[in-house]
Amino acid sequence: MNCRPLLSLFCLPLLKADTMLLTLQNGLGCDDFLARHFGSQRVLGGLCFVCINRVASGVIHHIAQGRIALGEHGGAPQARTENLAEEFQRCGIDCVVEPSLIKARWKKLVWNIPFNGLSIAAGGIDTTAILADPALEQRVRELMREIIETAVKLGYEVPLSLIDTMIERTRTMSAYKPSSLIDFLAGSEVEIEAIWGEPVRHAAAAGIAMPRVEELYQQLKQRVAAR
Repeated sequence: MNCRPLLSLFCLPLLKADTMLLTLQNGLGCDDFLARHFGSQRVLGGLCFVCINRVASGVIHHIAQGRIALGEHGGAPQARTENLAEEFQRCGIDCVVEPSLIKARWKKLVWNIPFNGLSIAAGGIDTTAILADPALEQRVRELMREIIETAVKLGYEVPLSLIDTMIERTRTMSAYKPSSLIDFLAGSEVEIEAIWGEPVRHAAAAGIAMPRVEELYQQLKQRVAAR
């Protein structure tokens, strides 16, 4: 569906000269989408590092963590970025400013791509079950390495040590069902393009292959289509 008429209808009358647009979404492409329609100078992006599940209408189960990371779509943080982070902190929300929003998005993909993806592709299992299976844990590690190596080739320095850090942190989450699995089981839309498709396309545009992520991407499309 072409969302531009709806965006214009509902958003444009609300925009003033200094209006900021903040999107708190997973994957790649959401910041670019807003920038194309409303101008890069307005757009900030944020990443939510939190384990939550919506268990009923208006009911959220907060399992672990709870940090927001903010960044500017158009480049380095500005005074407004710091001010917004301070406002989140004033409200009791842990919030930090990232020097590079796109680098931060690739770092989060290091977790989202394998765990959200394998939770569906492996038959509807949680993070504990994924890490309890040696073959699946190995696949997690291989996916993480491919994502990090791709990010580095694109100019975003992400250390390979992040693999062990993220896996050990995941072990503390108990039996966490990633949000993509919740959406899949509920029959809701899964963020396949934002989390798996866009990274593959970004890499391909730079002449970089991501065969492991591409394989998982195709598996997920088949799973969702068969659902």
